Parts: sequence; structure tokens; C-alpha cells
Amino acid sequence: MHMYAYVEVTNIPFLQNVLSNDQFLYGTVETQFIDENPDLFNLKPVQNRAQKLLHYLGHVMVNGPTTPIPVKAKPSSIDPVVPAVPLGDPPKGFRDVLLKEGPEGFAKAVRAHQGLLLMDTTFRDAHQSLLATRVRTHDLKKISPFVAQNFNKLFSIENWGGATFDVAMRFLYECPWKRLQELRSLIPNVPFQMLLRGANAVGYTNYPDNAVYKFCEVAKENGMDIFRVFDSLNYLPNMLLGMEAAGAAGGVVEAAISYTGDISDPMRQKYSLDYYLKLADELVKAGTHILSIKDMAGLLKPEASRVLISSLRDRFPDMPIHVHTHDTAGAGVAAMLACAEAGADIVDVAVDPMAGMTSQPSMGAIVACTKGTKYNTGISLEKVFDYSEYWEVARGLYAPFDCTATMKSGNADVYENEIPGGQYTNLHFQAHSMGLGHKFKEVKKAYVEANKLLGDLIKVTPSSKIVGDLAQFMVQNSLTRVEVEERADELSFPLSVVEFLQGHVGIPHGGFPEPFRSKVLKSLPRVEGRPGASLPAMDFEALEKQLREMHGDDITPEDVMSAAMYPKVFQEFKEFTNTFGPVDCLNTRLFLDGPSVAEEFEVELERGKTLHIKALALGDLNKAGQREVFFELNGQLRSVLVRDTVAMKEMHFHPKALKDVRGQVGAPMPGKVVEVKVKEGQKVEKGQPLCVLSAMKMETVVNSPLSGTVAKVYVKADSSLEGDDLILEITE
Repeated sequence: MHMYAYVEVTNIPFLQNVLSNDQFLYGTVETQFIDENPDLFNLKPVQNRAQKLLHYLGHVMVNGPTTPIPVKAKPSSIDPVVPAVPLGDPPKGFRDVLLKEGPEGFAKAVRAHQGLLLMDTTFRDAHQSLLATRVRTHDLKKISPFVAQNFNKLFSIENWGGATFDVAMRFLYECPWKRLQELRSLIPNVPFQMLLRGANAVGYTNYPDNAVYKFCEVAKENGMDIFRVFDSLNYLPNMLLGMEAAGAAGGVVEAAISYTGDISDPMRQKYSLDYYLKLADELVKAGTHILSIKDMAGLLKPEASRVLISSLRDRFPDMPIHVHTHDTAGAGVAAMLACAEAGADIVDVAVDPMAGMTSQPSMGAIVACTKGTKYNTGISLEKVFDYSEYWEVARGLYAPFDCTATMKSGNADVYENEIPGGQYTNLHFQAHSMGLGHKFKEVKKAYVEANKLLGDLIKVTPSSKIVGDLAQFMVQNSLTRVEVEERADELSFPLSVVEFLQGHVGIPHGGFPEPFRSKVLKSLPRVEGRPGASLPAMDFEALEKQLREMHGDDITPEDVMSAAMYPKVFQEFKEFTNTFGPVDCLNTRLFLDGPSVAEEFEVELERGKTLHIKALALGDLNKAGQREVFFELNGQLRSVLVRDTVAMKEMHFHPKALKDVRGQVGAPMPGKVVEVKVKEGQKVEKGQPLCVLSAMKMETVVNSPLSGTVAKVYVKADSSLEGDDLILEITE
């Protein structure tokens, strides 16, 4: 995407300074006024948000969506209707208890509560699992006042953390902190809950300890209440760090044990009941306020639920127990009811149209099934219906990301492959986008084999991605588990697999797989112990100074935190908003698809500042490959020049790799070039890495199919490729 800076020269900023100058307002002004007040020329750049948004809308009208679209579908043309909300403050909820009693008192109140409590995942994990995490703050804000008024009996709303943090900046071009602030002001009475990846915070890598502490501190200041802390390998030192960070920030600490395997199966005893109870002992000893079971793949069957939860309940009579699952196999409601009967205090649900399959079990189903029993949720079924109606229509706006485009149902084969809900959807998309849709079954089988190769891991972000990357690698190169083990010392494995074996993610239960690890690593360095412990502290003052130099002085502590977690993503996000303005103000259809010609609409920039826009016409292509797009803005004619990237592509189109020429290496899937590892004239061996591609958060290494010399390279870093586009040519 090309960025353009608009410089509109006007004297408005100077006049604004004059009009706010005290001497000008209250004193006498003489001819030396300007000379005596040099600060009149400290001109604040005009935000010019309206012109930037027109540029964005024009860009989308000419070139289509700026965000990658996995499904060829349009947002629905119907707008969701927000149910009526009474005026006045919302009724008191559990957050009032938390603010008054603090985390310990809050945990006591939860444990003493009669009936089953619910956490609603609609605002995070539900759309992370079904709609590729793409739901925008705009649509969350609209329904928030209704939730505050009618769902004050919820234990919490999960609305932050996990993948929402980077996706907000990377694909939605909005600030994740602003989402938290805005939702907090609209829902003051229900606790907010986030997912914290232990020492990985909200990232995919290890951060220095002080960064994790600081992150929790800033999150708490912005309105976060409950921190569900987990580690993708249940690696205790990483979990303890996340728990200490959340606790030090004043948050409610909810330590989560990731569940895998099946404790009710005597044949599967690596992750036995005893394993989970010992881990729970450690977490309770470390001072968790709430104990959570995170069943990220939906493997908890009703019988295993009864055994696990009743054992935990007997061992920790005063500890609130909170259970999370996914409904991939379809047994989620049954499992959660079994958990409630065995003594769980809280279970996770999602609103009905955002529930089921790889998301959480249905809120309506659990509310209805417990009604009139001692597990009554205290939530009105009628209100669930209203809430459902909003989300059913809102989901239609996200048709371009909806997993049901390719996935029509859940599947009980998850009990065999143990793929986490969020990843199941992703792998499904990836298989289809790589033209391997028919091979999804193979990918799932390879996932089982890859998991065994790595020693049977706990699989949840980021460890699940490592297993997934290895599985895709096996399918792409048609390798069996035995072949991978035999050729481990010569294959060029995905980077994530190598880093995992080096110890960058932590130490898995039962240790690393040998001799596989030694064969892959050879002489590569290994990390001993907790990865974050050996990292130098992050210098936040230096980072802030650097950001101010780059982006000006309106950098907030939240921005500094975003840059600390995701430096490159934050940089691109700032560049994007600098060019295209606050696109989070646009409704979702406009954001994804732009307006149609002659469409009139309003955009609220802030309270009391609304733009009236009408899209008038699209001009013809000029010699520079641009089109002029005409708008009416608040009654005035405006136009923007937009480069037509499709036309530009046609001007220099990319050659395809010929299947029957051995030395022509093509892209195995659509994606972006991350790096080219070889130069023209260089000698390469068969199997040597040539270039790295990235698509759907997965990096793929393209290896040389033969030994020879690189004759010509057709791509460079950041090139966007379609499947089979020619990457380079090798002569034997």
C-alpha cells in the first residue's frame, strides 16, 4: 500500500494561536504584538481528519479493502438494531463488589454466590474463534450500554488480550487501549477480563520481566479488572511471572491451567489427574485469587469434567473455580453443566449467534438449562434473545472473515487432534487459501504426528502455532513422522520449531524430545531455564523519546506499551492513521467496502463533531495510474487522487513459475515476502532455504528443489505474491 502525506497550507493554526493568546484577548495589542510573541508560530499541525478519511474511502472505492480478506464475501447490507436501553445508571454488578472489597473480598463473594456465574466471551474469544478476531470497537460500543443495563449479573465480560491486541492495530487500524477505555466508560458495573499469555503478555515471544509488569500496570489503569494468566506449556516459572505482574498491578489474578489429553482415559497418562492437581497446588500456593481450567481445544468430556472439578473442589474448598472451553466437538454445554454440578463457580459462554463450533458453548442454552435449578444464572432469557438479535445481524457485517464460509460444522475429531478452537479455524482458512482445502484432513492428521514428534505438548498460543507450522511443513513436503525423525539433521524446519527446541518458549512437561532436539539444533545455542530471566530490562524512557521523535508529542503511555509489545505493527499503525485518519469512526461496512456512488452517510469524529459525506463519482484512470474520487463533505465539493494499484499491477504483471521447468521456484501459497536469503549467481544446495513467505500469521520457508546456481531473482522483501508466482530461477 502506498502512503501519501497531505500538506494543506493555510493560516488557520496561526489564527487559532492569536485567538487564544491572553494579551490579544484581554490586553492591548500594538504593532509589535507578533514580534513580541514568537510562540504564535508554534503551529500545531491541523489534524485534517476529514480529508484523510475521504482519502481512505476513496482508496477503498478504487482498490478494495485495505485489510486482508480471507473470504470472497461482502459485508451484509443490513445494520444491526440496538435494543432499547433505559436512561440512568446501570444496576450494580460484581465490579461494585470488586471496587469496594478488593480482589480477595471479590473472590470470597464469588465463592459464596448461590447459582452458576457466567463469563461472556462475545467481546473476545467468540469472535477470535469464528471471525478471525476482526470485530471492531465500533460494533462493540453500540451494544455495550444494553449489556451494562441487562447483564449486571455476569461474573465478567472477556473483552481484551489474546489476539485482539495486535489484530486491532494490524488489521483494524485502531488502538487496543482506546477500545478498553471506551468500553469501560460504557460498562462501569461488570468486571472486565483479559487473557494474558504469562511471560508472553499479549505477544508471541518472551518479553523482559519489567515489560510484563508495566503492561499489567497500564492495563489496570485503563480499566482491566481480572487477568486470566496462562502459559502455552503450563511452564510454571512463566506463569508465576504473569501472576506476580497482574497481582502487583492490583488486578484479580486468575491462574489458568491449560487442559489437554483426557484424564478419564487410562491409556493417556502423560497429563493425568495427578499432574493437574499438583499444578493447581503450586498456583494456589502462589496466591491466585481464582483457579481456572482453560480447555482451549474443547477436550473436557462430561466424565472428565466431573472427576477433575470435584477433585479440585475437595482439595480447595474456598477457591473459586472458573472453567473455559470450546464447543468444537459439540459437547460443550454438557461438559459445562457437568462442571457446575461438580462444584465450578463460573463457566464461559458466548451469545448464541456467536457460540458453538470453535467458539464457546451457547449462553442461551446454559441460561435455559439451569433455569429453575440451584444453578440458576440470574440472567433473563428474554434479554439473551435481544442480545442475540443484535449479534446475529452484526455478524453478517463480518462475512469476509466468517469461518462458516469454509467450515460448516464442528467435528468430534478434535478429541484426536487436540487443535485449539482459535487455531482450528485458522488452519482451516490457511488450508483453503493455500489451495489445500481438500487436504485439511491431511493437515489435521499431520498435526497429530507433529505433536508426537515434539513429545506431546500442551497446545495453545504460541505452542500450538509451533505444532501447526511443523504440520503444514510436513504436508507441503509430503513427509511422514518417521521421515522427519530420520532426516531431522538435514531438513530446514520452520523457524518457530527451531526456536522452540532451543528453549525460547519455555520447558515442556517431560522435557524436550530426544534425539530429535539434538539432531535439529546441532551446535545452535540453547536457552537454560526461564527465557525472560536472561533478557535485559526494557528502557521505556528511551523508547518514549524515540517514539516522540518519530511521531510527535501526543504519544501516550499506552502508545509506548503498544510499541514495546509490537514495535513494527505499532509503527505501521501510526503511519496508516497519519495517512488515512481515524478509520475507527467509520461503520464496518464503510471500513471494509467503502461507500457506493451516490451513497450519503454520517461519520461521528467525536461527540458533537459529525461529518456529512456523499460519494459522488469515480474518475477515469490518468497516465500516472491514478483516479480522482469526488465527494461532497458537509455540502462542499472535495476530491482526492488515488493510485489504482490494480491497474498499476497490470502495467507490470508478475510471471508464474512453469510447473514443468524444475529450476523455476514458485510461491507455494499467496503471501508477502519476508526475506530473500540468496543472491543472483550464488550456488545453492538442494533443500537450502531460498526465501521466507508470510501469510495468515504463519511464516513458510521456501527451499531449493535442486542443487545449482541462482540465475535470476524475481522478488524482493515486501513483494506481495499470488500462489505459483515465480520467486527465482535456478540452473543446474
